[in-house]
Amino acid sequence: MDSTTKTAEFIAEGEHLVASFGAENVGPTLLVFGGIHGNESAGVRAVQRVAERIKDSDLRLCGRVFFFAGNTRALRKGVRFVDSDLNRHWADANVTRNAPDSQLSPQFSEDREQRELLEVLLPVIESARGEVYALDLHSTSAEGVPFATVGDTMRNRRFATGLPVTILLGIEEQLEGTLLEYLNNIGAVTMGFEGGQHYAESTVNTHESLVWLAMERAGIIVWKDLPDADYHAQVVKNATGTPEILEVRYRHAITEEDGFTMHPGYENFQRIRKNEHLADDRSGPVRAREEGLILMPLYQKLGEDGFFIGRRIRPFWLWLSALLRRMRIADLMHFLPGVHPTERGREVLRVDTAVARFFPLQVFHLLGFRKLRWTGESLTVSRRKHDIESPFKEKA
Repeated sequence: MDSTTKTAEFIAEGEHLVASFGAENVGPTLLVFGGIHGNESAGVRAVQRVAERIKDSDLRLCGRVFFFAGNTRALRKGVRFVDSDLNRHWADANVTRNAPDSQLSPQFSEDREQRELLEVLLPVIESARGEVYALDLHSTSAEGVPFATVGDTMRNRRFATGLPVTILLGIEEQLEGTLLEYLNNIGAVTMGFEGGQHYAESTVNTHESLVWLAMERAGIIVWKDLPDADYHAQVVKNATGTPEILEVRYRHAITEEDGFTMHPGYENFQRIRKNEHLADDRSGPVRAREEGLILMPLYQKLGEDGFFIGRRIRPFWLWLSALLRRMRIADLMHFLPGVHPTERGREVLRVDTAVARFFPLQVFHLLGFRKLRWTGESLTVSRRKHDIESPFKEKA
């Protein structure tokens, strides 16, 4: 198997903007990130290829595109992160502490990376006069079928379902502080993409082709203007197979002290049985909590996610969810017995599950809410921001 090198020494520390193209402040904006994890250099190599192609062509752009390298210091070392995971670093407190105008000095390597990214990223978003899209390119330690990860807003769904990829919903409920969750909350349409195994050349190729498809989907290029458009569509289709939509049901979180070791041979979307012996840690066997499809089994030293379990979503539930959201049924949820607004108003609800037993988490998912936390018999959910309407279009 051809492979890419494990370090990205061609990336300079702190140089996050790989390239940018397009007319200033006209049309949609696409932000593409590679290497948010430093051992995932395939995405950076892919955006460099696309950037070189744009430079050497007379391709007409109907908007703006910006290519970013994520964790530059980790990329140069070929490690997932230096001090902490940059893709768990985007909670409000960290963003405030590492804002470009903050007087606080960065404490850790990833603090410095975040501040540098914000310095180039925020002016781009603030200057947008049309829709803003964000694509985050990742890879996995295990081989398997590439797939997209999507926060479940209707705007995100519309963008992702126009691409020939399998879509995984709900992973943002399992992971806190991701870059895409931060961008989603400020109004961007977001999609992550797990393009294949870390060091496979095929991963770079799939990422590259997906970037071209995303540029067309965002309205930045016209399909007929790209001579090899059909080739790129076929690359992604061949890699991902028949598109479908799944939801994350379970995340097996781990720490370095757990001594987690995944059993060999598992691949993305491989079917597993309830109680199947998947891994071991210091407490003994790690077994599947339910039947489903295993996702992103961990075969590397660093990481906080041992594996995920997902299942397919029937088209009826997706249709019903879209209908209920268009009807804005979520605006009425606080009138239900056992459902109470919080100090943050009707955007965040506290659900007494002993009373509202007929309205479990799945019902709130249908309406565009995500789980925040369980506390005893109380479930707290928050409405996903910018679900249906863009905050950028009014600037257009």
